[in-house]
Amino acid sequence: MSTVALRATVARGLSLARDNASILAMFATALFLSAVLLFSVQPIFAKMVLPKLGGSPAVWAVSMVFFQAVLLGGYGYAHLLNRHCPQRQAPLVHLCLMGAAVLALPFGLPAFANEPPAGDAYFWLIGVLTVGVGLPFFAVSANAPLLQSWFARSGHPQANDPYFLYGASNFGSLMALLAYPLAIEPTLGLSRQAAVWTTGFMMLGMLISLCGLLVLPSRAAVSMSPTAAVEDDAAGQPIAWRQCVGWIWLAAIPSGLLVSFTSYMTTDIASAPFLWVLPLALFLATFIMVFRDTPMLPHHLMVRLQPILVAMTVLGLSTATKHSWLLGIGAGFAAFFVTTLVCHKQLYDQRPESRHLTAFYMWMSLGGVLGGVFAAIVAPQIFNAIYEFPLLLLAGLASRAGIATAWRDLAERRQSAILAAGAMATVAGLAYASSSGLISAVVSVKLSSMVVASCAVYTLLFIDRPLRQAAVAVVMAGALLVLPSNMNFGFAERSFFGVHRVSLSGDQKLRQLFHGTTLHGAMRIKDDAGNPVAEPLPATYYHPESPMARGVEVARRSTGKSDGGLVVGSVGVGAGSMACYARGNEDWRFYEIDPVVVKLARDPKLFSFFSRCRPDARFIIGDARLTLAKDPANLFDYLIIDAFSSDSIPVHLLTREAIELYVSRLAPNGLLALHVSNRHMDLIDVASTLVQSIPGIAGVVVDDVRAKLSFDATNSTVVLIAKSPSVLAEVATWKGASRIASAPAGHGRPWTDDYSNVLGAILRKNGY
Repeated sequence: MSTVALRATVARGLSLARDNASILAMFATALFLSAVLLFSVQPIFAKMVLPKLGGSPAVWAVSMVFFQAVLLGGYGYAHLLNRHCPQRQAPLVHLCLMGAAVLALPFGLPAFANEPPAGDAYFWLIGVLTVGVGLPFFAVSANAPLLQSWFARSGHPQANDPYFLYGASNFGSLMALLAYPLAIEPTLGLSRQAAVWTTGFMMLGMLISLCGLLVLPSRAAVSMSPTAAVEDDAAGQPIAWRQCVGWIWLAAIPSGLLVSFTSYMTTDIASAPFLWVLPLALFLATFIMVFRDTPMLPHHLMVRLQPILVAMTVLGLSTATKHSWLLGIGAGFAAFFVTTLVCHKQLYDQRPESRHLTAFYMWMSLGGVLGGVFAAIVAPQIFNAIYEFPLLLLAGLASRAGIATAWRDLAERRQSAILAAGAMATVAGLAYASSSGLISAVVSVKLSSMVVASCAVYTLLFIDRPLRQAAVAVVMAGALLVLPSNMNFGFAERSFFGVHRVSLSGDQKLRQLFHGTTLHGAMRIKDDAGNPVAEPLPATYYHPESPMARGVEVARRSTGKSDGGLVVGSVGVGAGSMACYARGNEDWRFYEIDPVVVKLARDPKLFSFFSRCRPDARFIIGDARLTLAKDPANLFDYLIIDAFSSDSIPVHLLTREAIELYVSRLAPNGLLALHVSNRHMDLIDVASTLVQSIPGIAGVVVDDVRAKLSFDATNSTVVLIAKSPSVLAEVATWKGASRIASAPAGHGRPWTDDYSNVLGAILRKNGY
């Protein structure tokens, strides 16, 4: 075929393709695939880096902020390309960027990511994300505004208001997020996921090429030059800075809510992709619902529901009743959704004409970054609990559309100020009485709950008075921060790995260490009669008859080291309970990823296990997989992996590669103990399947079920593993013990560093 004939064929093909339906279908398909890639790469890469940081929920929070920042960069690039690059050259420039991104595929962890720094790892994680996936994500992130701006110049009948295409983009994002936990994660390993993503990226490049060809000789603006575009922009109404600030604010609140609510939820359930994506999917669904002329849910109904749900959430988070946690998480989920919906509807109502489309998305993205940075990085530094979640809900309540109108009413403004001043004075007086000891701790908590409940009632009474609602929201925010409550009790410290709180039990007989809502250790300070206890006695999972405590004696006998020389490793420090089972002539090493936990456990004013039982204890800070790998083979006579009782489990410590590492560090007659007690996941089956998949080892599951325990003891489930079956002979005779069969249980494949299925473990725990 000659060059002339080829050109004629291409021209005929483009002519046929340039009908309205084809143009719309092509752009919608490209936007859909771009969104699928954009939001599938986030859980894939975050799951890749998660093992390096001990499974911390902060990995996802910081990752979301990074992706929001790169998205802002992509929107800024699209805005500059749209304004300053000739229409005929813009597709070529963008395709060159995508071609450069191909060189970074398939993505994976960079070489320097082998070992993160001890303690906070915010900047290290951002560096890993930048090098590992930054360029491909940047290239894909620009597509939503860029393709919409190209469509606005296509001459299509709907080109004047292309914002509806944002729905197709977010629908693709939603599909990607829902597909990941339900279909992708349970069936494909991480390396295969990265390969499939690369294939999708290549397909997207071809679709963008076709979109660029379709609009090159556009019927609406065939030869619009950069100068003409700028002049046309100048002829329109310029964007006021006040309007830009409004876009930023309305975008920042939902973005901050997304990060803070995800952190709140994953701290106490599991830091796993299937839980990460639920709030993000809901967040994206709100764009689909309101970025249209008629929202899918009546906006007036959402506006009336918002204060009710916010008040219920704050009440649930602040009060310490039997069902307050359930109220906080249930109402919080709904409040997050409705507040996000209301803010995004206001954004859509304030959208500019299409000539300012890329600027609108750029400012909106900046708001998303600022909200995410506040929730993921700033808030953990200034708050010792996840206050940012209720505070952002209250900020959303104080930012509703009617407030600006109400502010212009002098009488309404005066009444709102009087209401806020009087209520804040009450809060300040109660805070002073509580801190100075004028009222007891129990009374102050009850009074604080009454204050918050009263504010919640007033929020509902002022349903049609948005300015007064905003005033009450400010008071509730102050009450949350300064009054004793379920979020503000005891002594707390917050780190990259979560919130750690030390408090007394209700009967004042135990000093307890919590990570989120999970008990990580306790020390008896009073006996049953209420008398002070002189010597520390291990409690909870570590009481003297617990499997982990009894395992110490088994290891001494199996290795012949009852008289000394036992080498013990304990992954997970907690309150330090296990230290009191050590003898003076033994080598005990404690491995912990969070320095804050070590600080709390070693403080004799809080817990005295280490100061009285093992003042010379050795602490190794860092991820256990990385630090244990540096120890010599056959070192440990007894190795305890106690990292799974918290519901935000480090999955990478319970994979086949992890178990093989632990076993390699065991002495020939050594004993490995996996503490697999968990409220939400069936980790017994996960551990049993791993034992069955590794040749040369044997295991016994010990369920510490007793008819009667002391007030400070807790039942536990421990999987004990050894190279030699004879080591487990005694263990197998314990009450509640059962050997792990050599044949697989049939509950699926074993977890590996490339594959895990947390959702399956949760479903099995709940009988599905």
